[in-house]
Amino acid sequence: MQLRDLAWLVALADHQHVTGTAAVVGTSQPTLSRALARVEAELGTRVFERTPDGVHLTPTGAMVTVAARDLTARYEQLLADLRGVLDPETGVVRLAFLDSIATSLVPGVLRAFHEHAPRVRVLLSQEPAHEILADLATGAADLAITSVRPPGEFGWCPLQEERLVLVVPPKHRLRDRRRVGLGELAGEELVTTPVGFGYRALVDALLQDAGVSPAVSFESQDLATIEGLVAAGLGVAIVPEPFAGLSGTVGIRIAADAARRTIGLTWRTDRPLSAPGERFRDFVTAVHR
Repeated sequence: MQLRDLAWLVALADHQHVTGTAAVVGTSQPTLSRALARVEAELGTRVFERTPDGVHLTPTGAMVTVAARDLTARYEQLLADLRGVLDPETGVVRLAFLDSIATSLVPGVLRAFHEHAPRVRVLLSQEPAHEILADLATGAADLAITSVRPPGEFGWCPLQEERLVLVVPPKHRLRDRRRVGLGELAGEELVTTPVGFGYRALVDALLQDAGVSPAVSFESQDLATIEGLVAAGLGVAIVPEPFAGLSGTVGIRIAADAARRTIGLTWRTDRPLSAPGERFRDFVTAVHR
């Protein structure tokens, strides 16, 4: 028994004539009769009584028809809901992005896309990199803006490159320096993101290359909070240059070419994007080509 069979059953209940109903649903009389036979065989009951003037519902057939109307209506509603989500003109894009770019890059990208496709809805999820990867894996996010191209089958479009700087309290011993080597941070306390965050891995790699391992005094998921803790004298930190000075810290350029991070748009390539997601990707990549 198929959903189409149930839809035909409902039509037959409405029109009460096999030949007329077959014409309405666009099939032949034998095909409609076979569909009715499948339904009755699977349910184990007669749905219609055949009479010289047509067909009429049996008492159990009336019960079956009520359920068939409900099932076919739910299916039609499902199709309508899917069209609402997947329509490239009015559908939904699920976009995850890093906490640390919530007030810089993301608003500009969203503003430009909204001007391009004003009826497409973008559902936003602001979270750390490891949660973004999990959402991309499960489909909870269609695309993501992150600082590391994920390994494996992912597309990648660089959107912005940021210099990383050392921020220190306003009275720190290094406050007047124009450049600093990270090897000079031995003995300093570091404020940074928690272990497991992509940004923490980037900072740890820079410090390891410099041969130092400062003690971590505080951890926060939010780079603006980290900068504020440094301004309060609770340590030093490595942050993207736009965060330097927000709360009175002093930003110092780091003498290392690797002290940069690239922000990019990513998406899975091992499965197709929805039509709205594809429209978002194509628009953003075209703008940043």
